[in-house]
Amino acid sequence: MGLYAAEYKSKLISPEGAAALVKSGDWVDYGMIANIPELFDAALAKRVNELEDVKVRGGLASKPLQILEADPEGMHFTYNSWHLSGLERKYAAKGLCHYIPMNYSAQGEFYRRYLDVDVACVEVTSMDKDGFFNLSLTNSSTLAILEKAKVVILEVNEAMPWACGGSRECIHISQVDHIIEGPHSPLTILPAGKPTEADIAIAKQITPLVRNGSVLQLGIGGTPNAVGTLIAQSDVKDLGMHTEMCCDAYLELYKAGKLTNAKKKFDQYKGVWSFALGSQELYDWIDHNPGLASYPVGYANDPFVVGQHENVVAINNCVEVDLFGQICSEAAAFRQISGTGGQLDFLRGAFRSEGGQGFICMASTYTDKKTGETKSRITSAMPAGSIVTGPRTNAFYLVTEYGMVNLAGCSTWERAEKIISIAHPDFRDDLIKAAEKQGIWRRR
Repeated sequence: MGLYAAEYKSKLISPEGAAALVKSGDWVDYGMIANIPELFDAALAKRVNELEDVKVRGGLASKPLQILEADPEGMHFTYNSWHLSGLERKYAAKGLCHYIPMNYSAQGEFYRRYLDVDVACVEVTSMDKDGFFNLSLTNSSTLAILEKAKVVILEVNEAMPWACGGSRECIHISQVDHIIEGPHSPLTILPAGKPTEADIAIAKQITPLVRNGSVLQLGIGGTPNAVGTLIAQSDVKDLGMHTEMCCDAYLELYKAGKLTNAKKKFDQYKGVWSFALGSQELYDWIDHNPGLASYPVGYANDPFVVGQHENVVAINNCVEVDLFGQICSEAAAFRQISGTGGQLDFLRGAFRSEGGQGFICMASTYTDKKTGETKSRITSAMPAGSIVTGPRTNAFYLVTEYGMVNLAGCSTWERAEKIISIAHPDFRDDLIKAAEKQGIWRRR
């Protein structure tokens, strides 16, 4: 620890001592994803009967939140998520998790301009000899949170990889009030999952449109991973990476010799990302890798930054699309499924890019878990309780296993025709009838 050993030692505190700093009525911030503090969360949960109206922010939590496990009626802690994980969906179903709407690129500005943070605690790497802790797998808006917090607590997890920057990927001990040490459970692993037949069919349509030197953004889900796998097997070369999420698809592209970042207009030879989620091999690849650059999401997701690259290819999933071209990627029947995230950011960024292409992908149908009925993901109009993630003005390429269409510049009747053409054949006649009633079907 060198010059900072004494200061480090003076700031050490037990998890219980750190949790004791929280007062009733406080806003507490956990950061997001891999930075959510395990030891502090457990210690804060033990104070459940001492505290009232403590509001906690987090996002994409993958391990049980002890404050919620200790307070199953939500009488003491109110948990709020920037983007719901599968676990957080379960909490939301019990009324214990509340979504915070945002375009991901704006999150840091939300903290700087509008939000209060009384206590912030996040997981970080061990301190280096120069007194810096690394934010590791979640740059995102973590430093903005810590800069806004009245009390800054770091929880050291020695297993976390050191992510090279970029920008704002570290915090110095001089900016920290307290440090927690202790054993942690293993880092969260997100299995890539086996792509479905629909994922593969969609990927086969997109892959031929990827050019040498294209800059890729791959979202969460089976389709983006399937596209990455097919690209790794293709003849394209010198691909670039500018994304919010660093996932295993990029590692596969790198291992195949496709990901060089050599043709990028800026951040050349650097793969830009803001948070990472995937395999242990991915985390090992990130550790001290100067070919990867961790940036805050205000940079990685800024449409004006993304759009300065040429040939941006943005690939994301959605839940449903209506005949007007409105895209829902986050909710269904008043149930929040995930979040807006960076989808709209990258749709706009790809549009600004010379030669850019923004793809929204979906299987044409899904099976209703309650009834077993097959339903169309293409609907006549957005159902009640669905949320428009991408407005029709920002809907460009839509892809299902039945085809690909581009809605840019299309009138309402053209949109209806094109969207119905990629719906499952069993639903097309009913969709045409609906379009006629809605006045968006052309008389012939």
